[in-house]
Amino acid sequence: MVYRTLNPYTEETVREFAEHTDAEVEVALAKADSLFHTSWSKGDRGPRLAVLARLAELITANRDLLASTMAEEMGKPLFQGQMEADLCAGIALYYANTADDILKPKPVASDVGEGWVEHHPVGVLLAVEPWNFPIYQLIRVVAPAIAVGNPVIYKHASIVPQCAALFADLVRQAGAPEGAVTNLYISSAKVAELIGDDRIQGVALTGSEGAGSKVGARAGEMLKKSTLELGGSDVFIVLNDADLAKAVQGGIFARLGNAGQICTGAKRFIVERGIAEAFTQAFVGAMQGAVMGDPTDPQTLLGPLASREGLEGLSGQVEQAVSHGATVLTGGKRADRSGFFYEPTVLTDLTSENPAFYEEFFGPVAMLFVADDDEAIVALANDSNFGLGGTIYAGDITRARALASRIETGMVFINTPTTSRPELPFGGIKRSGYGRELGDAGIMEFVNRKLVIVSNA
Repeated sequence: MVYRTLNPYTEETVREFAEHTDAEVEVALAKADSLFHTSWSKGDRGPRLAVLARLAELITANRDLLASTMAEEMGKPLFQGQMEADLCAGIALYYANTADDILKPKPVASDVGEGWVEHHPVGVLLAVEPWNFPIYQLIRVVAPAIAVGNPVIYKHASIVPQCAALFADLVRQAGAPEGAVTNLYISSAKVAELIGDDRIQGVALTGSEGAGSKVGARAGEMLKKSTLELGGSDVFIVLNDADLAKAVQGGIFARLGNAGQICTGAKRFIVERGIAEAFTQAFVGAMQGAVMGDPTDPQTLLGPLASREGLEGLSGQVEQAVSHGATVLTGGKRADRSGFFYEPTVLTDLTSENPAFYEEFFGPVAMLFVADDDEAIVALANDSNFGLGGTIYAGDITRARALASRIETGMVFINTPTTSRPELPFGGIKRSGYGRELGDAGIMEFVNRKLVIVSNA
């Protein structure tokens, strides 16, 4: 596997990185396992939470460096990278401030006697993370792990090696001891080998269905706990009484943010018939007017896709969708310019016989559907292999809440695009994976919830 920075805006290779050798991997794993058996992991939580507080400060101080590195490696516009850095600082600070309360022993009533549940670390975790949010994906696993006392080894995506190294360096600067958080440039085969090692006690993956299937199967084979956050084909529902301007504005960012390369990005727009014509006209116009260009330009909304492979894959998907009857309202092809750009695209006339109906478009492509009533909206929303996030724009909040309860997904946001905050549990159902990250639910995924009972006999 080649780890390299290839700037998707210039299409030029910036730097390549050598894979870690088997000997280097063994040293890293041994250090992490050794740390787990010390007071750092199993003693007072205070020093670990102090590291998280310091990490939050360092991320904030380095927000521009982080954003520029993301722009260079995967094409994220600067202001979006800065937003990611701010969220990451918030996550570190959230666990620094709340972990003690979340992890305190919980009493359990029983006729056997006095009982309580303690929360202890389980051991070294292996995290396999994607390129689309190169710092955020890491901290979702690392921050709660530090709070609990679980050392983390991570394999990042091969196209963001500088982001991977930069994050590990910030954690070290924050005061984490050697072995607490380790970045490794390794192959997928090495990941499978590590999952089989007895020193690894949990596996967290964010990525594609294919990667999740392999990692989940391997973890299950080795009787290891795993969490998987996979793809999504989120609905963006616009009801007749929605604020049209806000719905269009939210829809544009929900589809074009990060060049559409977001698992929780809005991908299936379901619009109630009464507002469909007005929304379609405004939305298509806004897509056409999106500023495309250099991700380091503050005016840029739509940067390039992260890789040539991603661009070619998206192009093939759209071509296949059109060949099966989809209509292109705007876009539908690679942008006529250098860099891995794809035109903002809106497709309609998609039926369930079209392969695109059940696919995830990981790029600036929206599928537009029109529905007549709540029953049709719910049926269309739930006719998906995925169940990660979703959005509803409505004036009648009571109706929107009822719809939200009926949509088969892990998250629903009303009158705002799907987003993430430190306190909000993040995850999905169906082929979008299992488990949660962030919030109090996320920190509990890799803990030993130990029951202790004092008999009253």
